[in-house]
Amino acid sequence: MADRQQLLIEQIPHLRRYARVLTCGRAADADDLVQDTLERALAKWGLWRGAGSVRPWLFSIMHNLFADQCAGAARGAGMALDELPEPLHPQQPAAQELRLQALQLIDALQRLPLPQREVLLLVAVEGMSYAEVARTLGVPQGTVMSRLSRARTQLWQLSATDAAQPRPALRVIEGERTVG
Repeated sequence: MADRQQLLIEQIPHLRRYARVLTCGRAADADDLVQDTLERALAKWGLWRGAGSVRPWLFSIMHNLFADQCAGAARGAGMALDELPEPLHPQQPAAQELRLQALQLIDALQRLPLPQREVLLLVAVEGMSYAEVARTLGVPQGTVMSRLSRARTQLWQLSATDAAQPRPALRVIEGERTVG
């Protein structure tokens, strides 16, 4: 029992971060989603195969719970920059320009379609492999890669301050990302 609790406790910061972005920064909704995820994980603990990390399994539960919540309700277009809760703002004092760039990036991220936002967050923020993301979301690995590519392109377009600014080339770092 203690091992199970420790495994879940270690994942709470990751779950909270992902839930905050899924819920467009609404802290109460994010906390409810994390709690529902942990309750479901405890109730269905026997379904976890015990191989590898518990993180993809938990993210899969959260993804399914969030999809169920969204299925019944029409989602709004997101929040205006003025309505963002304070915790999403940069935590350390920064120059006004840096703060504005961070707010623009958050706004651009929230305007991505949910499937693209999910993949981008799981790969870029949570550090999951393409295979783990595919298992988590229940989609083929090729779908993960195409959604990630579209998300990066769209995020770049939404957050670029100068349309004439060239897009930086992506570089592959050996050993950083496993495809299989």
